[in-house]
Amino acid sequence: MMDNVITRLHELTVILYAVSVLLYFIDFLHHNRRANRTAFWLLSFVWVLQSLFLYFYMVKVGRFPVLTIFEGLYFYVWILVTLSLIINRLLRVDFIVFFTNVIGFMFMVVHTFAPDQIDSTVKAQQLVSELLFIHITAAILSYGAFSLSFVFSLLYLFQYNLLKGKKWGKRLWRITDLSKLEQMSYVLNVIGAPMLIIGVILGSQWAYIKLPNVSWVDPKIIGSVFVLAIYCVYLYLRIRKGIAGKSLALFNIAAFLILLINFFLIGSFSSFHIWL
Repeated sequence: MMDNVITRLHELTVILYAVSVLLYFIDFLHHNRRANRTAFWLLSFVWVLQSLFLYFYMVKVGRFPVLTIFEGLYFYVWILVTLSLIINRLLRVDFIVFFTNVIGFMFMVVHTFAPDQIDSTVKAQQLVSELLFIHITAAILSYGAFSLSFVFSLLYLFQYNLLKGKKWGKRLWRITDLSKLEQMSYVLNVIGAPMLIIGVILGSQWAYIKLPNVSWVDPKIIGSVFVLAIYCVYLYLRIRKGIAGKSLALFNIAAFLILLINFFLIGSFSSFHIWL
């Protein structure tokens, strides 16, 4: 019975999520405010369904669901939807919800068509600990902050090109000014970097305690440290060197693409890292 409820909830969530993103796309192309409002309320309902899915899944497995790649992807998408709705209400930045949830929907599709997770779930149950929970949760929250920072940088470049090309129109006025876009991108990285530092430190401590024979030159460990170093360089360039504008936005976009490579490609070569 519980499995059936979870399956139906997930199917409905994916369908409504797809419709919401489509309506946001229509608004992006044709400045349709009705489509925008409908998409927002649909996305809000998607958030409710995702929250219910997480609740029922927690009841089913008896723990917070972040211990496998399957669970981590879903929690990551929930974080993206939550943050995009909050930022949309607080800042009223048009298109931030659309671009953020294009990313979210892509990850939802990856989650939906992910291979069977039974084996990794069994391993996760064997390795569960408070350190591991905090490590994974901190990492996912940092990825959510970096994702939104990436979206703000994309909007910065989009707005920059509109202004440089003197393409005045409704789309230009609906995107906030460049300084605000750059500041939000920076603030989100300021939030994300410490979370990732916490995640890396706790993950290393957990591996040292639980996996004494783990190789410290494992691709996932090296990749995570490299991603952290890239974002520390971003903060150094912004704070100490005073670099800003288009060049910093491009650097931030490249940093997020490196994060995705680490998430999907490098992680697959890890000898022990079955989660993120």
